[in-house]
Amino acid sequence: MEFTREIYWNVGHGVTTLLPMYLLVVIALGLLAYGFYRRVLVYKKGGPLNRSDNPGARAIDLVNNVLFQKKVTTVRLPGMFHGLFFWGFFLLFIGTTLIVIQADFTDLLFDYVFLKGNFYKIFSITLDLAGLVCILMLGALLVRRYVLKPEGLETGRDDAIMHGLLFLILISGFVIEGARMAVTEMGEPVAAWSPVGLFVANLLSGADEASLRLLHKILWWAHLLMVMAFLAIIPLTKFRHIFTTSANYFFTDRGPKGKLVSLDLEDEDAETFGVTELADMSWKDIFDADACTKCKRCQDRCPAWNTDKPLSPMKLVNQIGDLAFDKDEQPLIDTITKDVLWSCTTCRACQEICPASIEHVSKIVDMRRSLVLMEGEFPGEEVMTAMEQTEVNGNPLGMGYASRGEWAQELDVSLVSDGAELDVLYFTGCYGSFDKRNISVAKSFVTLCNSAGVKVGILGKEEKCCGEPMRKMGNEYLYQSLAMENVELINGSEISTIVTTCPHCYNTLNKDYRDLGLEAEVVFYTVYLEQLIDSGKLQINGEDLSCTYHDSCYLGRHNDIYDAPRNLISRAGGSIAEMAKNRENAFCCSAGGGRIMAEEKLGERMNVARVDMAAQTGAPVLVSNCPFCLTMFEDGVKGAGVEESLVPRDIAEILVERITQS
Repeated sequence: MEFTREIYWNVGHGVTTLLPMYLLVVIALGLLAYGFYRRVLVYKKGGPLNRSDNPGARAIDLVNNVLFQKKVTTVRLPGMFHGLFFWGFFLLFIGTTLIVIQADFTDLLFDYVFLKGNFYKIFSITLDLAGLVCILMLGALLVRRYVLKPEGLETGRDDAIMHGLLFLILISGFVIEGARMAVTEMGEPVAAWSPVGLFVANLLSGADEASLRLLHKILWWAHLLMVMAFLAIIPLTKFRHIFTTSANYFFTDRGPKGKLVSLDLEDEDAETFGVTELADMSWKDIFDADACTKCKRCQDRCPAWNTDKPLSPMKLVNQIGDLAFDKDEQPLIDTITKDVLWSCTTCRACQEICPASIEHVSKIVDMRRSLVLMEGEFPGEEVMTAMEQTEVNGNPLGMGYASRGEWAQELDVSLVSDGAELDVLYFTGCYGSFDKRNISVAKSFVTLCNSAGVKVGILGKEEKCCGEPMRKMGNEYLYQSLAMENVELINGSEISTIVTTCPHCYNTLNKDYRDLGLEAEVVFYTVYLEQLIDSGKLQINGEDLSCTYHDSCYLGRHNDIYDAPRNLISRAGGSIAEMAKNRENAFCCSAGGGRIMAEEKLGERMNVARVDMAAQTGAPVLVSNCPFCLTMFEDGVKGAGVEESLVPRDIAEILVERITQS
């Protein structure tokens, strides 16, 4: 006997079955399309934004993240539950499609059946196991949501309706299969290839055939109605993310990662700058709210939320959605609140973990731009003072610009303006130039370069702050003023390579300055020093060092540089005791997003929380490679009361002590 089965067993394959069935399908798909059409009208409340360039690469992103659940499964347990459920449901969808193709096309029109023989065996057992996996994973997700109840996971009517409907669809499918098998396949070899259906069939085997046929027919139509109802109400529930999240993988920002859109401050037709109202946002900002699954991963990773600040990236995105769809007459920034906006460190922890490719940081910076450029508002007087000092002296520390290069007077360093032949321009940054603690780092870096025979130049008093803290605080005007001066100066020299010891300078010069015409290559100093060691130009003697290492947000999440610093520590003889939150999951020091200029007035101090994590490793040295981080940790060890047992140091300071003299 050939392995196969009758597709429309017991319900018939005539007009009385096909006509109402396909009518229901058309109605459900029509309601689905109409529901999304109404939502598209709301997306259009936002302004234009091109997210269709490079469609091939975007399509690959979509496939990788939808079919392979790449982003979803980054959080192991709940992510794997969701991933397995998706893969199971996807297989059931493919199986149902094959059934329709055979029953209503190839068999009906050409008398051709392909669901038979060995292929049918594989088909049957695959769908059975896929359905079982879906039920088990849905059950696990329900236990997590309704029994374990993780803090911050919002559960509403949508969840109950859609989870309940999915359960009924899956279970009814197996009961339908079991009723059919109890009548047609009991004792037949083919039954073994539907193990779950066979289990249900055995449970039903005591009923008579007439009862089984009645049960089968009623459930067959009920199952169809539930599936069509599920499709029809998707746009009305948060399960619309099935479509919107998938689409968001196509619409994702393709980089450079973390790069902000430069405002055209010379636009005479512009009445406002930044985002003041919903209409000032892009359609993608509104679409993001529909793509959000409310999984709270962003909230769980947000350092502001975890130190009792009012910022929840998840809530911020959904507040935008609520305004767009229900309350667009309410003021945007007042709804979000200023404390929420000023709490962000722009660390990208939210975006890196988000399984829906939602862009949180740019929304926050755009609203900050409105506060600063349109209202002249800052989170505190200290920030306004730092801005004013930057306008006058080119740095937020209030130091005279003429003394910017004094730190290098006793070193083998040339001024670019002197026209000497140079290998690299060292863009020192404000803290490396003026802050006593970070001047040590700048000197160490130059000493390492000198040891390797590298000719280093600096801009000296002509160098201005890169403008990154001002820009992230929303002061686009001051940023562009500073940046254009720096770009003009650098492009006017013959410098082809810039090295910096500040991740914020690196990120800004390497990405944002490109909009202003910067041409030179920009390299971060840990990468550059690793290259010097690999080439044999720089000789380092390894000495035992027990330490822990902090991944700067702007080096790690913003630029994916994780290995070079660790390699340097290893070359120096260091043994790293990793903190629980490391690499892309690292916890922010609190200084990003311009908050290096602001006092931390709300909640727990973020730098103390990070120092506590470092202290828990038992390592005596906390290594970083960012002047902002080093500054915050110097303060944090005092706040945590561990200044006697934990010493913050920069990688350059460690390496310079281990130079091998040739």
